[in-house]
Amino acid sequence: MRYVYIALVVVFTGIVLLFTFQNLEAATVSLFSTSITLPISVLVALTYVLGMLTGGSVLALLRAGVQRARTVRAPPTV
Repeated sequence: MRYVYIALVVVFTGIVLLFTFQNLEAATVSLFSTSITLPISVLVALTYVLGMLTGGSVLALLRAGVQRARTVRAPPTV
């Protein structure tokens, strides 16, 4: 089973390297008055990482909201 995992890692790494070398053209991204020019492969990688970070944050926020909704307390009596 260890060899299967090693083979999968090697294949995945090869695909990522192939994608990187085939997408070296530059792309310009603009937001408001700022623009940046990056290779397409770098842009895709940054988008993926930002998506993971924001997705994880949204998931944590939803979990906290559900947890708070399950532990609703009665208002204090006077």
